[in-house]
Order: sequence, then structure tokens, then C-alpha cells
Amino acid sequence: MRIGELAQRSGLTPRTIRYYESLGLLEPSEREGNGFRYYGETELTRLQKITTLKELGLSLEEIALVIPLYFEDSTGLKGKRKVLEILRSHLQETDDKIEALKQFRSELRANIERIEHLIEEHRER
Repeated sequence: MRIGELAQRSGLTPRTIRYYESLGLLEPSEREGNGFRYYGETELTRLQKITTLKELGLSLEEIALVIPLYFEDSTGLKGKRKVLEILRSHLQETDDKIEALKQFRSELRANIERIEHLIEEHRER
């Protein structure tokens, strides 16, 4: 199939498919001398896997690390293990950010109270 049909079947745009190619996430199964790209079911499956991984919250850089694992292991376990590792890392980063935000919120409240107190003291004089 050509890029237009691949785009239609995958739900992506030809521009996105070309972008994924430029990142090395996808390669056409064959090219003609006139520059036309041809794709097969393997490339469609690969695009569907890329879309699924994006929906899980992986960046394109992370997907580039994971996607080959799915296609070198027919069970997909290597890929799933790597995705699990990445998602756990995302969770830890999120927890760290939440803690930092809680600390920041606490500091903001203390500063607000301090300034409100200063304003009250000024009014009373």
C-alpha cells in the first residue's frame, strides 16, 4: 500500500508517517525508483503499536527504545517489560513533582499568611 492508504488505515496523516520515518520509528517495506514508498501489514502493525505506546504516555524517544523489542520477540514480553520500567519511572517522577508542589503550596500559604498578618498590623496602627 502507498502512504495515503497507510495513513487512512492507521488513522494518522501522511506527514506524521513521514515524521516517524525521519525518526527511524518506521521504514517503508520498499521504495520505487520514482520515490514512492510502499508499506505492508507489518508497517501498519508498527504504527498501531506506536499509537498505543503514545497513548500510554511514552515519548517518541522512549518509543524508539521500545518498539524494536516488540518485533524481535514474538511474545512481546521484552517490549512490555521495558514499557513497565518506563511507566514506573514516570510514576516516580510524578510522585516527586507532586511532593515538590505540595511543598511549594505550603510555602505559598505561609507567605500569604505572613503578608496578611503584616497588612493587619499596619491597619491597626
